[in-house]
Amino acid sequence: MLYRKLPRTDLILPEVGFGVWTVATNWWGEIAEHDKAALLENALDLGINFFDTADTYGEGYGEELLAEVLGHRRTDIIIATKFGYDFYDKTTPRIGHQERAQKFDREFVTFACEQSLRRLRTDYIDIYQIHNPRIDALEKDELFETLEQLQFEGKIRHFGVALGPDIGWFEEGDAAMRERHVPSVQIIYSILEQEPARDFFPIAKEQEVGLISRVPHASDVLTGKYIEPPEFKEGDHRSHRRIEWLKEALRKAEQLGFLKDEDNTGRTMSQAAIKFCLDQPAIVSVLPNFTNLEELREYAAAPETPDLTEWERSRLEDLWQNAFDLEEPAREFREI
Repeated sequence: MLYRKLPRTDLILPEVGFGVWTVATNWWGEIAEHDKAALLENALDLGINFFDTADTYGEGYGEELLAEVLGHRRTDIIIATKFGYDFYDKTTPRIGHQERAQKFDREFVTFACEQSLRRLRTDYIDIYQIHNPRIDALEKDELFETLEQLQFEGKIRHFGVALGPDIGWFEEGDAAMRERHVPSVQIIYSILEQEPARDFFPIAKEQEVGLISRVPHASDVLTGKYIEPPEFKEGDHRSHRRIEWLKEALRKAEQLGFLKDEDNTGRTMSQAAIKFCLDQPAIVSVLPNFTNLEELREYAAAPETPDLTEWERSRLEDLWQNAFDLEEPAREFREI
């Protein structure tokens, strides 16, 4: 594993991190309990010591699972979690993947932090991230005063912003970096989904912000697992993507064969997709979705595979600028 420093902090993150949501929910396929523990344990053995979770993943289960499996190695791992959704309010049941109500007042943020610390069985959180904020939340001085107080008390080491729920929110990312000067911003970025991340890169460099990139495989389209849109089980996050988006994404992926010849390039398609993200100096760590040990080993090995060549970079840029040479590119459909 290779590592990069998160700017303006003392944190050194692995180039591939672990997004806990795949083992905390059934939104990316169902994983047996013993396999969840095996994934977390093996990840750390492979040098992945950065685990990104959220209080809302499984309504606290993601944090509890992380503590149960790796709590005894707390000093060996870096934990990022998120806050902002009020899943504690049981009077308003959640419908499917619909967003919950958000709260960012001082009382709720303090309460949410204490609950995360309890579930994680730790005294501190390395990166405490504002979960999918809109611009009005980022304009609240009270929110950042509260985070600074939690930092002063030693309950959090650093705070950042995780953008979502789709791949947009440029205004929020710009404000987080330029106005709130957070050291980390989590984004979506892949060969197939490059906006607005491309606009974030120069800002991140200017403001010395480290970007954490998720969904590098674009709903598994860039893994080569399928050539036709599959039927995902009800409740799977990928089923929220329209069939038209998946069809077009697969047509785009057909243009990327030059990346996936392992004998010639030294990397698989899945590894090339991760290397594409890491080609950006502003990206400190990439969070692929792990569901089995084979994926874990393959993706964890990606940083040490050959870098993209100048020809590959040029070809990828040409494809992006020309809508992947599709005659009738469909309207952009954003990640949910």
